[in-house]
Amino acid sequence: MQGLVILAGPSCVGKGPLIAAFKAFHPRLAAELEPLVLYNSRSPRPGERNGVDYHFRSRETIEHMGERQGFHVFEVRGDLQGLDAAELKATLRTKRLLFEGNPFVGEQLLSLATEEGISVTCAFLSPFCLEEIRFLGSPESGVNLQKFVTDVMRRKLLRRMQRQKGILSLPDLEEVERRAGSALKEICLAPRFGNVIPNHDGEDSEHWNAFPYPLGDARKALAAFTALLKGEASPFIEHWDETLPFPLHS
Repeated sequence: MQGLVILAGPSCVGKGPLIAAFKAFHPRLAAELEPLVLYNSRSPRPGERNGVDYHFRSRETIEHMGERQGFHVFEVRGDLQGLDAAELKATLRTKRLLFEGNPFVGEQLLSLATEEGISVTCAFLSPFCLEEIRFLGSPESGVNLQKFVTDVMRRKLLRRMQRQKGILSLPDLEEVERRAGSALKEICLAPRFGNVIPNHDGEDSEHWNAFPYPLGDARKALAAFTALLKGEASPFIEHWDETLPFPLHS
């Protein structure tokens, strides 16, 4: 087996631009990775293609597929995603696969890979560094961590969706709230992935592609992810203690 690479993080944290930059600046290394395509019950976003980004199916279809042995179904912010474990193992015999997506699915993929003896390289892309999370969650900050994180991610998500769609509908706004509200729970999973890459430059940032080379945290995130796939150390990777008490007080 060639192994599985997991890149997880909250919605709009910058996973997509990071992979795009990785392909642009490290094409040979990127060519060794093939996307892991999951089943998904949601509708395609603008630019997404069936069979390339996801296998888009109805919720009923994925629920029915979940009755098959070895087919795993994950609920993600109200949508269903699915994976055939036998298909995954067969593909990994000859290829190195990349999962880029939701931490809840990434965590279950990590557990599945561990059970099946599959080699895994993990990274969690976080919109905050460890020091910020510790400070913002402390009484000293005077903020409600859940509300603070939700507001930060809401702004990123709104900018992305407005760029994609222009005028937003009520369902669009509800989707933004659902994703923004889920971000802190997802950040709390960061220690499980071992390697945490702080990145303030989300998908809404021009630091990814407005200049000849990524700038700011976008540059650091690219360097960290590249080093990780090369098996090298990076000063831009944090290792969060799994026993870290994330303060989720109101």
